[in-house]
Amino acid sequence: MKSDIEIAQSCEMKHIREIAQTVGVDEKYLEQYGNYKAKVDYAMLQEVERPNGKLILVTAITPTPAGEGKTTTTVGLADGLRKIGKNSVVALREPSLGPVFGLKGGAAGGGYAQVVPMEDINLHFTGDFHAIGAANNLLAAMLDNHIQQGNSLGIDVKKITWKRCVDMNDRQLRNIVDGLGGRMQGVPREDGFDITVASEIMAVLCLATSITDLKERLGRMVVGYTYDDRPVAANDLKAAGAMTALLKDALKPNLVQTLEGTPAFIHGGPFANIAHGCNSIMATKAALKLGDYAVTEAGFGADLGAEKFLDIKCRMAGLRPDAVVVVATVRALKHHGGVAKADLGTENLEALEKGLPNLLRHVENITTVFGLPCVVAINRFPMDTEKELALIEAKCKELGVNVALSEVWGKGGEGGVALAQEVVRLCETPNQFRHSYQLDTTIEEKLHAIVTKVYRGKDVVLTPAAKKQAKQLAEQGFGNYPICMAKTQYSFSDDASLLGAPEGFVVTVRNLKVSAGAGFIVALTGDILTMPGLPKVPAAEKIDVDETGKITGLF
Repeated sequence: MKSDIEIAQSCEMKHIREIAQTVGVDEKYLEQYGNYKAKVDYAMLQEVERPNGKLILVTAITPTPAGEGKTTTTVGLADGLRKIGKNSVVALREPSLGPVFGLKGGAAGGGYAQVVPMEDINLHFTGDFHAIGAANNLLAAMLDNHIQQGNSLGIDVKKITWKRCVDMNDRQLRNIVDGLGGRMQGVPREDGFDITVASEIMAVLCLATSITDLKERLGRMVVGYTYDDRPVAANDLKAAGAMTALLKDALKPNLVQTLEGTPAFIHGGPFANIAHGCNSIMATKAALKLGDYAVTEAGFGADLGAEKFLDIKCRMAGLRPDAVVVVATVRALKHHGGVAKADLGTENLEALEKGLPNLLRHVENITTVFGLPCVVAINRFPMDTEKELALIEAKCKELGVNVALSEVWGKGGEGGVALAQEVVRLCETPNQFRHSYQLDTTIEEKLHAIVTKVYRGKDVVLTPAAKKQAKQLAEQGFGNYPICMAKTQYSFSDDASLLGAPEGFVVTVRNLKVSAGAGFIVALTGDILTMPGLPKVPAAEKIDVDETGKITGLF
């Protein structure tokens, strides 16, 4: 079997104009980046009048080192829908350079279910992340310059919440001291960096519905507090206009294609463990406008990405999903049942049954908590046995949920036909979509709802500092904002070691901060980090380029 990059490089891509034509995008809306990438002008959303297609969300069980293949399934499902004659469009997030050069890898799918050009998508692509980083750091520079030039707003340097960012895993930058070197070099203070995908500007870009909305959101972002605890926003620093100028092109969704020529929008890339984990509203609405079926995904497990997609993105954008796919693998479920990674290829029905509650809890959340029709997609591996697959199917049917085998990694769209047929059926079934909490409840009540309803924990506890922050945020008018949980992706709880479907646990919220531009409150739990570090052997060590410019080692 060829590697992912070898498969991608052997693909004969269609010109991006041809991809646009398949879904009726007029050339006047295209801004080409070479032959195989283009941005689509946001004017298309206002000027093209078509009814929206069906919205399908792809999510997954709690992640494990064995992998689940959520993006691969998303791409393969869209290709499978085309195989059965449906007009489908994909909407995905852009990969961050941090995971690409670190441990996790990129986000362009795998095997014969990928989006291409794979190397471009995983590296610089169309420059969106660079624009986000530049806008973030412009605001940081204007903030520190304001303090240097007399600090007329009375900003307390010990209460600055805005950090600089870089799209790389670099633990050395988590906590720094800057402004050293004398009076003319700035005001010395403690500072730090976030990875670009954790920047609030990434969330703002993904939740903005127009350039006007983008500028208003940027202006509302809180950068710190005055000596008397009044919030200071980007508008107070007169920074919103310049940031919008840097982001005006980044706001336009990027159009590419799958290996089989299915149109794919790839736009925005917030992580789901530290942000809301969904691609942009602009790209999702474009996919809905142009396709009869829009297939999108949300990061990590359904307790993170899907919850935020449904409670934050859908609420803000007025979206209503028609069906949900929960991706699982036999291998990952056996890991949740206590099997070591080295032994996952051996049939083990006992361990599989012990791990199944993780899948069943996610499925029950989708159908019961959120009221949506659901199908389980088993991303099949060659070593999976018929007995193991039958056990998963039997347990899911007890919940009234069907199971479809997904073989898209090895077969492309043909391996996604069974899943596509079930998704089409589900899209016509009754739908009682609802959110897991109401906005008019308190911050503490919203946190309690997420922890008890979605995670199935016993309770949520706020540290004294978090309690004080909750009170201040409510007094400042942010109490009706939705909650964006920053939590480990490896467990329903805030303890990464609690696998499967733990019960009786308590989630501790140690810090609350407002993302006023994005329009949500971030609740930090456990030891979640907004700047990852590289592993002992980074993926970057295996990446190379030959004398012709051909990249190797990129998955």
